[in-house]
Amino acid sequence: MNDKMKKHAPILLIILAAAIGIAATTHDYFLLPEMFFMHKGDKMNLHLLTGDTFVKDAEIGYQPTKTTRFMLYNGSKKLDLTKAAKDTVTPVLTYEMTLPGQSLIEMTRGYEFSFTSRDAYAEFLNNQGLDKMAEKVKSGNQFRVKEKYTRYLKTLVSVDNQDGKAYEKVLNEDFEIILKKNPYDKQYGDDMIAVLQFMGKPAASTAMELYIKTITGNVYTQNLTTNNDGEVTFNLSREGVYLLRAVRIEPTKDKDADFESWWTSFTFPFSSSEELPNTYKEFGFGNKH
Repeated sequence: MNDKMKKHAPILLIILAAAIGIAATTHDYFLLPEMFFMHKGDKMNLHLLTGDTFVKDAEIGYQPTKTTRFMLYNGSKKLDLTKAAKDTVTPVLTYEMTLPGQSLIEMTRGYEFSFTSRDAYAEFLNNQGLDKMAEKVKSGNQFRVKEKYTRYLKTLVSVDNQDGKAYEKVLNEDFEIILKKNPYDKQYGDDMIAVLQFMGKPAASTAMELYIKTITGNVYTQNLTTNNDGEVTFNLSREGVYLLRAVRIEPTKDKDADFESWWTSFTFPFSSSEELPNTYKEFGFGNKH
């Protein structure tokens, strides 16, 4: 390394670290099973993906040190999936499905921290519609912003039939999306309702995005806002995989970070046809990206 490169190396490392920090912080995380509709004895391969607007950016292996809860709920049954998952392996879970009907799978990732450049974090806040918060960050005198963030992920699958009410199960997470209607009972053009809760209470007037990824790989986006009861209503207008997501960001009141964010996502399928599109590749993931 020549003298000029040595001189600028610390600055380049700081810029690189900031870029990595904003990438890790701003991407959505979502769970995606290779098959949403399965039969008893089928192996469920469950993937943990990151990306924006429901486009895969990367796949993450199972990280036990960052996973505080990994559960499957079916009726009154509750199974701890951490015992079946293996460190660093992708997909995050390969599991034989034996319980009929609906199963809700959740993953909670514990506190993580990131350092992001002031301007990059301000841009991120702008993209989330938090213009006043972004302006305050941009006018500040600190070079980097430290953020503490937590992620809550859900997905809904079925085995042999779509019986059950796993879709509406409340898990009492800090930030949580709950479906109020059963997507498996719906027909094309029907409405769905979901509720967003923060610390156990309805998150009113909060932005939520809906992404629909069709068999062709196209993604259709709807920007939603919760009502006073924390609810959003949307139409089942296309067949494919649905992703609901939301993020909440607040300045912290403690000294371990400047901001804290909570991320939540919920994936589920919708098909009104008898032939249910089922596989990872058909929804534009896997080898297609």
